[in-house]
Amino acid sequence: MLTAAVFALAGLIFFTSFDTAKGTDIRQDGSLLKLSDLIQQRSRKNKELDESNATLRDSVESLAESDDGSTRAQDEKLGGLEKSAGTRKLTGKAVTVTLNDAPPGATAKLPGYPEPQPDYLVIHQQDLQAVVNALWQGGARGIKVMDQRLISTSAVRCVGNTLILQGRVYSPPYKITAVGDPDRLKQALAASKAIQTYMVYVNVYGLGWKVTDDGTVTLPGYSGTVDLHYAKPVG
Repeated sequence: MLTAAVFALAGLIFFTSFDTAKGTDIRQDGSLLKLSDLIQQRSRKNKELDESNATLRDSVESLAESDDGSTRAQDEKLGGLEKSAGTRKLTGKAVTVTLNDAPPGATAKLPGYPEPQPDYLVIHQQDLQAVVNALWQGGARGIKVMDQRLISTSAVRCVGNTLILQGRVYSPPYKITAVGDPDRLKQALAASKAIQTYMVYVNVYGLGWKVTDDGTVTLPGYSGTVDLHYAKPVG
């Protein structure tokens, strides 16, 4: 009786598996396999919406300037606020920092260091944040990560080995461009304790690190929404 019950249970499991699979391989979850494609698709859509929003914002601002009844002093004050907020283009001398994962098959290049764990060989969120914070500390007047301008509410976040910035997804190498005094910016990078730690992994395991002078560049203005969803003004 016990044997018959076991066979009956096994038969039920096989039937359930067949009914669920419908002739497909249930060991490969199509929803999971398509998740990365969905993320990339949504990232591209967000980029298109950002670009459309920027165009509409320019049109609205042009119309407002032509018939807003404001004084020159008010317009200059508004322009200064928009510039500080990062919603206007910014031109000046710039420095770009490029970070990249270590090459495949990387090993310890210096004696006395252990063979690398997987986490040693990829760019992490704290690495990107360290560069951004150092550039602000060095007096950057504006910063662009990849092709997006940072503002006060921007969050540099990583999920796995990908960067998620303002609704869009990026893979390494990561480029961070800052407009400011090039000498001060590079001094701030060299003085950062977090970056000094990162440089150990550069020298030992081959993580990518490059700092270049770009000459005069123009950073784009931030084109996304500036509405606050959670924070509220004090008072």
